[in-house]
Amino acid sequence: MDEKEIALLLQIDALLREAFVAQHLNAIADSVEQKFQQSSDPLSWKDVPLEIYQGRLPEGIQSSWVFLLRSDSASGAERHPNSHQRVTAWRGAGDLQIWVNEQWQSNVLIPEFRLPVEKRWASIPVNTWHQAVVGPGKHWIVVSFHTAPTGELIEERPNRKEANRFEQRTYKSS
Repeated sequence: MDEKEIALLLQIDALLREAFVAQHLNAIADSVEQKFQQSSDPLSWKDVPLEIYQGRLPEGIQSSWVFLLRSDSASGAERHPNSHQRVTAWRGAGDLQIWVNEQWQSNVLIPEFRLPVEKRWASIPVNTWHQAVVGPGKHWIVVSFHTAPTGELIEERPNRKEANRFEQRTYKSS
């Protein structure tokens, strides 16, 4: 990460430490976790109303999400052709792997504010493959920020039946 990216992450990170923001994120995480318990899906999510950040997000951030990833699972490769994504662990730990130089680069993220930002955040450029790997035990909850608006964020995954083809969907609050 370059200095500009670290500065941006530090700005977002400072917001997450504020009691008002943390309280809202915890409530959203609780609702996602409650819904998740009634599902067999590998992940669940909800968009975060940007108002909770009180107009202090860095320029370019257009959506925020809470994702819950099932313990002892891998999300599979995905990318966002229209968004730069920044992710931090909120509860639990996991490995956000990013495809760099023809191999998966491991980024183990844990929710420890005392650690340097580079150890708690992953920055995923537009159109970059990534996947979450969660070990056994506890589900992993992350907070994610995107440069694409809520209704326009595209997730792209490889088509399982046809090589060189991709499936796309937009995230909607679930």
